[in-house]
Amino acid sequence: MHRGLQMKTDRGFSLLELLIAMTITMVLLGIGSSILVSSFNIRHRENQVSDALADVQRAINVMSREIANAGFNLSTNGVVTGDSNLSSIRIRSNLNKYVSTASEASRNNVIDPGEDIKYFVNAAANTNYLVRYDVNATGTARKTVLANRLDSLRIHYFAQQVNYSTSDCDIKDPSAAEVAPAAARYIVIAVCVGLPAQGTPNSPGYQPPTSVLLASDVTLRNSGLSSY
Repeated sequence: MHRGLQMKTDRGFSLLELLIAMTITMVLLGIGSSILVSSFNIRHRENQVSDALADVQRAINVMSREIANAGFNLSTNGVVTGDSNLSSIRIRSNLNKYVSTASEASRNNVIDPGEDIKYFVNAAANTNYLVRYDVNATGTARKTVLANRLDSLRIHYFAQQVNYSTSDCDIKDPSAAEVAPAAARYIVIAVCVGLPAQGTPNSPGYQPPTSVLLASDVTLRNSGLSSY
């Protein structure tokens, strides 16, 4: 019985083909890893920005509300000249002047918590804190951290409402000249939020340092009154 020869037509990958396939796979994995790292860094930076801006916005709201009440039941605009400058502000008001349940001392003096407040930035090793200091409070209630990750706080004093533009971390070109704190009727608060770089320069996903400026305009609603 005659048995014909079988021809083998199946064969595996050659070494060259295997090396080419592995090289393409490694390149694709490298590209995918770079994109993934970049995405993580961007997401992390956006989370940092969102958290920092939310804290600062809440802090500015507190500052604006209390500064607007400066001078309440006083004969001045309530801004304490000696403790108010470009980087901090201290304001006073007699909130309990006409509160019948308050003591005579409380009604006639600025001695209660919330009536004598100073805002300033406290520099720390890794960040800057926006601090609310209540002169008349006691214990831990005296000092409250309103926000962190600040780059700067700038307070501008005007005798009238102004328009302005912004540059870097402050306002510029106001439509009226600034005045001494004791003569102010309109205040602009400028808070700059600075965030450090994320990642390594020239590496995938590197996010450079950035800063965002938030500004709030506050009218001192009691500054135009000569008596209360």
